[in-house]
Amino acid sequence: MMALVPKVAWAKWLCRTYRLRILERTNEGRLEAKANGIKFGRKQTVDRQKVLMPREQGLVATKIAKQLKIGHSTVYQVLTSVQKCRKIVLTNP
Repeated sequence: MMALVPKVAWAKWLCRTYRLRILERTNEGRLEAKANGIKFGRKQTVDRQKVLMPREQGLVATKIAKQLKIGHSTVYQVLTSVQKCRKIVLTNP
């Protein structure tokens, strides 16, 4: 039993080291892909202008969602992302 402990500790160290190498390589690949212009994430399915135009006319988010046949949470996501963009533009002259 005593001889098993050093082997287990060595195996844990080897697995941890190998996992760190995998993470380093994947991060390098991700950074290289971004540098080459690859975009990550899901493509947008909702046209932002279709959400923003009724909102500027005074429609509430729930009615916009019903008109466009999308979830109200999607409408709120679009509206909050636009607000964040406006804050960034206003704070950076």
